[in-house]
Amino acid sequence: IYGECRRLYPDQPNPLQVTAILKYWLGGPDPLDYVSMYRNLGNPALNVPEHWHYVSFGLSDLYGDNRVHEFTGTDGPSGFGFELTFRLKRETGESAPPTWPAELMQGLARYVFQSENTFCSGDHVSWHSPLDNSESRIQHMLLTEDPQMQPVQTPFGVVTFLQIVGVCTEELHAAQQWNGQGILELLRTVPVAGGPWLITDMRRGETIFEIDPHLQERVDKGIETDGSNLSGVSAKCAWDDLSRPPEDDEDSRSICIGTQPRRLSGKDTEQIRETLRRGLEINSKPVLPPINAQRQNGLNLDRAPSRKDSLESESSAAIIPHELIRTRQLESVHLKFNQESGALIPLCLRGRLLHGRHFTYKSITGDTAITFVSTGVEGAFATEEHPYAAHGPWLQILLTEEFVEKMLEDLEDLNSPEEFKLPKEYSWPEKKLKVSILPDAVFDNPLH
Repeated sequence: IYGECRRLYPDQPNPLQVTAILKYWLGGPDPLDYVSMYRNLGNPALNVPEHWHYVSFGLSDLYGDNRVHEFTGTDGPSGFGFELTFRLKRETGESAPPTWPAELMQGLARYVFQSENTFCSGDHVSWHSPLDNSESRIQHMLLTEDPQMQPVQTPFGVVTFLQIVGVCTEELHAAQQWNGQGILELLRTVPVAGGPWLITDMRRGETIFEIDPHLQERVDKGIETDGSNLSGVSAKCAWDDLSRPPEDDEDSRSICIGTQPRRLSGKDTEQIRETLRRGLEINSKPVLPPINAQRQNGLNLDRAPSRKDSLESESSAAIIPHELIRTRQLESVHLKFNQESGALIPLCLRGRLLHGRHFTYKSITGDTAITFVSTGVEGAFATEEHPYAAHGPWLQILLTEEFVEKMLEDLEDLNSPEEFKLPKEYSWPEKKLKVSILPDAVFDNPLH
């Protein structure tokens, strides 16, 4: 990694670094050993301004001795397989790089280490706060390949470099409704919003849609023709089987004090993971693999087999043998989301299901997962005859196009979250479906 940095910055062999005082493997809170900070002169010919370039060290395996990451050989990814970078526009007269980006990177690294969800180019991160704790409109992030740093082969595996790109709320929403790569391409065409190297300017006061109103037309057209390629999110969500009494501990999704919720088995997790991956292949026919599908070739090509993938959690080991968890048809279900997750339901319906695709909510507080599927998705265990089906803690809901249109009408106010009062409930008695939008605190309470 140092070699790749030296290739770009031969005149800066000893860059300034922000270092974790107490290393992570010794119990410290910061997973990144350090963040190197370089001065990049930009490229005036390409209209790339001078900026600070930050590079993380620690998401990949720096040591190869299992102190942080399990060493799995040289052929696969090193550690999580990537390091983060960030490019911040240099302010006039600034002689040293600000250090807040290093703390931002530590925050993202903590999320990766704790959840074991990894990042890919085109992903977005909802941050809901100015990245530098100022009054800036730059309050969220997209991720893309670093334009200068090439993937490197290390003694402990391959490392790629993912660049953080600061964006406004309106740009984040556009990325969710359409896709991250499309918005990144638009940002590259607007010099003050990033330009070709996607440099973040915390002083930017206008969105790309305010700078160039024509860009909104391109997004709208993209949503209409492509739908959204956001096939799933980590969310605060839960579901209850209203067709069974809560005290039926064996099959209820209600968690009682003193009992343990079911865990997703490895095969369940593989299926959800495959669901999300296939959802990103927007030109292929959406397919949910069968429950007993064997691991597909290539599923782990970008990942060491021992490293959990983006939808597994620490508790994913099966408590009950997979074969003993039967698929259940449910008569009536109650879905629960926090406000941020609920606001994505119209996207799920309009951008995914109406385009014949699927969308998964995976709980960040447990092993619950909710997948909405359209009638065009093959391999789902929910059917038109039995639209609600559960396999352990994974619920699938099949919605017809006609019902999706009805739901979109009824959920219209989810598009105006600022006018929202919680809790909010929606009900379709004829379909035996209820949706509640609840405060975050409900999901943060482990006894709920």
